[in-house]
Amino acid sequence: MSGLRAFLVLLASIPGAASASSGGLPLDEANADVSNLPSLQRGARNFVNYCLGCHSAKYMRYSQLAEDLALTEDDLRSNLMFTGGRIYDAMESAMPADKARQWFGNAPPDLSLIVRSRGADYVYTFLRSFYEDPSRPTGVNNAVLPQTAMPHVLAVLQGVQRPRYEKRVGADGKEALHLVGLESGTAGDMPAAAFDSFVRDTVAFLEYVAEPAKAQRRSLGVWVILFLVMFTAFTWFLYKEYWKDVK
Repeated sequence: MSGLRAFLVLLASIPGAASASSGGLPLDEANADVSNLPSLQRGARNFVNYCLGCHSAKYMRYSQLAEDLALTEDDLRSNLMFTGGRIYDAMESAMPADKARQWFGNAPPDLSLIVRSRGADYVYTFLRSFYEDPSRPTGVNNAVLPQTAMPHVLAVLQGVQRPRYEKRVGADGKEALHLVGLESGTAGDMPAAAFDSFVRDTVAFLEYVAEPAKAQRRSLGVWVILFLVMFTAFTWFLYKEYWKDVK
């Protein structure tokens, strides 16, 4: 009985874990589409230009990227491979680990499996939730991951948001300020809708990197389900035919 109770508690906790960040901010739906080839191509461009300087994607090779995203070797070298190397190399960051630790306190994580680890909605909301915080070394904080060491690398596109607080009484009976949302601050180069689309493409690319066969798996799954439905119908009619004379 205790095992059943523990299972029900775990089951009940899953939706809350999926819809809220570690900072308590509700997660927005990414609606990323790994079957949208232009979106993945734009996401690859975004990742290389804004993320690869610090973060690697060591489980993805440029050659596989070209094959899956319909890119030529010239496309790779002109738009995605700025550090030279071979097209069979992995997408490694050019930043030395010791420099990263010196600047940020720890080495930026590899992003190959970040979407499978955290979820697309988490990454999408995280990239859009930086806000001004003069107390932090980078001058910004994040509503999804408080005290993050990551700077707001997309600030030139999004701008810098301002936090919105409200007073709440804690369990100790004392009032404290709690972050309840973000609002517009310094404007960036992109309107809000365009920036959301930019982040969505980036998350779609990271979702593809985490599982390159995902779109193919989903497409194949539809045919498998159709086959099972047809096979079930055939089996049911065969059953009726065999047993029609049995009283």
